[in-house]
Amino acid sequence: MRCPFCSSKETRVVDKRDTRELVRRRRECLKCLRRFTTYEHVELDLSVIKKDGRREPFSRKKLYEGISRSLEKRPFSSEDVQDLVGEIESRIYRKSNGKDVSTKKIGEIVMAKLKRIDKVAYIRFASVYRDFEDVNDFKKEIKNL
Repeated sequence: MRCPFCSSKETRVVDKRDTRELVRRRRECLKCLRRFTTYEHVELDLSVIKKDGRREPFSRKKLYEGISRSLEKRPFSSEDVQDLVGEIESRIYRKSNGKDVSTKKIGEIVMAKLKRIDKVAYIRFASVYRDFEDVNDFKKEIKNL
């Protein structure tokens, strides 16, 4: 592992934390003595079926970006978001049995999880995912909560 600050290859692991889906390592560079965090996760070999029928490889990065946008300025750290993405990614893989998965199924899984942990993030995600067009769409969704 190269140090992101000085590019030295000499680093050591100071702390390691395992979750079900992710390994977080806190590292220290032996040259410049700065610390940084790395994450290790299993990469899934899934294809996503888009609304228009196209297929593309599953992207953890896209999932992370969508979820982190909905949780922006909410009481969640980037580690919380990483853990949440890992949980959702595992659930997607289990639900799909390792086969192709539709964006609809992914969206439903994300919304179900967000609905349980943060209602504001859920509404934000749902407004983009379900393509809300006006205030009435927001009102309907809030009533359903």
